[in-house]
Order: sequence, then C-alpha cells, then structure tokens
Amino acid sequence: MKIGCPTEIKPQEFRVGLTPNAAQEAVAHGHEVIVQSGAGRGAGFEDADYTEAGARLAETAEEIFAEADMIVKVKEPQAAERGMLREGQVLFTYLHLAPDPDQTRDLLASGVTAIAYETVTDAQGGLPLLAPMSEVAGRLAPQMGAWALQKANGGRGTLMGGVPGVGPAEVVVIGGGTVGTHAARVAAGMGAEVTVLDRSLPRLRYLDDVFGDRFRTRYSSSGALAELLGRADLVVGAVLIPGAEAPKLVRRDDLARMKPGAVLLDVAIDQGGCFETSRATTHEDPIYEVDGIVHYCVANMPGAVARTATIALGNATMPFMLALADKGWRQACTDDPHLLAGLNVHAGQLTYYAVGKALGIDVISPQKVLRG
Repeated sequence: MKIGCPTEIKPQEFRVGLTPNAAQEAVAHGHEVIVQSGAGRGAGFEDADYTEAGARLAETAEEIFAEADMIVKVKEPQAAERGMLREGQVLFTYLHLAPDPDQTRDLLASGVTAIAYETVTDAQGGLPLLAPMSEVAGRLAPQMGAWALQKANGGRGTLMGGVPGVGPAEVVVIGGGTVGTHAARVAAGMGAEVTVLDRSLPRLRYLDDVFGDRFRTRYSSSGALAELLGRADLVVGAVLIPGAEAPKLVRRDDLARMKPGAVLLDVAIDQGGCFETSRATTHEDPIYEVDGIVHYCVANMPGAVARTATIALGNATMPFMLALADKGWRQACTDDPHLLAGLNVHAGQLTYYAVGKALGIDVISPQKVLRG
C-alpha cells in the first residue's frame, strides 16, 4: 500500500502524522511511504530522518493525495485538503465531525473511507488513540490557564500556588476522565486548590483512592457547579462524549457568577466546546473575553508541544496504521471491532451514530458496511 503523510496546514499545527519510526515500520512491512518535504520539521524531524527510514519525499500535498492509497494525518482535513480526497482512498486521522457539518459533507461527497482516531476503542472501553493527546492537553491546561490568569493577559493576576500569606488559585475541573485527571494532577502540583467534578461515582471513588487529598472531588450537579463557579479562578472544561458534540455545561448567564478576570479553558473545543461562549482559537491568538471572563479555547493544544505529542500519538496509532496497510481497511476492521468503531464515513455514507444525531444525517451501521 502507498501511505501518504502531508504537512499539517491547520494554523500553528506543528505535529506530523507519521514519525520516522512509523515510516520505517511501514516500509519493513513492504509498504511505500510518501512524506511531504518539511512535514516533520515542526516536531523536530528532518527530511533526512524520513529518507533514512526508507520513505520517499514529495514536494507538494497534491502529489501525496494523488498517489497515496491511505492518508495519515493528525488534524481533520482542511477545506483545501478535502478537495483532494477521492473515492476508495482511506483517511486515518482525527476528525471530530459532530460540530463540523462542512467537513462532514465534504467527506461524504468525496467517497473516502474515513477512520477517526478519536472513536477507535479498546477492550477496556477506552479510547486509545485519543488518550495520548488527552494526557498532553490535560497536563498543558493548568500551564496555559496560569498564563491566561496573568494580569497582562487579561486575567485576575492570581498566582496558581500563591505565596506565604496569600492563598492559591481555586481551580475547578469539569470531568474526571483522562484530561481532567491529568489537569487536576498538574494544577495540584502547582499548588492550586483543585476540585474535580464528575457524574460517575465509580470514577470519583477511583480518583479519591488514587490521589487522596491531593485534590477534592464533587459529584457534578447544577448546584455544585454554580457554587464552584463563584469561587473559581480557573475552570477547565474536560467533558467528552465519544464522537459526539460536547454538552454545554456553562451558559453565558453563568459567567455573571464568576470573578472578573477568571479563566474558562475549554479542552473540549474540538468537539464543539462545553461552555456556551466557547469558540475555537489558535496558538497565535489563544484568548478572548466575554463578560469580563477570559476564554482559552485553542483547538489543537497538543500542537504547542509538537515533539512530545507527535511521538506519543505515533506510538498509539502505529499498530492500527500497520493493520490497515497490511490487510486493507475492510479486513482490518473485520478482524478488529475496536478499529471498526473508528469508521465514521465510507463511500458517501455516515457510519457513526453520534455524528448523525448531532448533524441530523442518516447513518448506516459499520457492520452493514462490512457485509455490503
């Protein structure tokens, strides 16, 4: 199979879809790997690293999309890239379709078979290709929140850990999953007072058992959230419904409860965001203000630490990428129901229920696609 890896073109996206190690593995399996010249530079990989791994370089994305049987990326294809996709081609990347009707329509029109990293599952019910980036984003969230809290950036001017005689920042993390757990750990390590909200009692028990008194846990309810919003200096939105649009848990009216200059940091922005006032921003222009509250809603947070993020993602995606290349997407998905869970689009049909529900589009089951 010809595996193509173009340069990411989303603003300030420095990650790359294939590491040299992944390229070398694919070549060892008998596949041809085509990488756009310069694609890995933002993550610290030079063209020579890819050629030494056995990959071939292409000057333009157009060459790669025209030749490759499978396109491996990081971020969802941008409009210019979607115009180069074709029927029968496999696209393996993050998609986040539920809040993105334009991308969904374009993928359906292209005839491509699109497998989304974020909906591939594992035997434990986890999301193995989302988890590495959730870990990165969770650990980055307090760091970025601390920056946004600085007065020069519009924040309250509050130091996360405080100093002797002055209390630390109050941090509220909505969601106790992978993002929330890592965000809470780092914020607590910075000296902040941290409360994690979640609706899963088993998850709250787990957090309490593992982390003890490093941070507090609360059962998530509208009353508890309203109470905590009034005290918070930083609120991290870390809610995920796999493949679906994130629920809006903080409404604009709720901002009036918050302290002027407090920060809302929305890690769920790729899935539409969990704050009503969220809109996607970039690393170049990451924050904006609504009703006196600072919003940080960068849609590709892990891109800020591109080398770490690229290697972590490559470690997770490599076995699935090799299965798709070795067997073809149909046989690979037949053999692995967890990979099949990643199938979102095939030959003009939507195959992921949560996306169809969010966008009002008819869905065909992925099992029926395999049978047909």
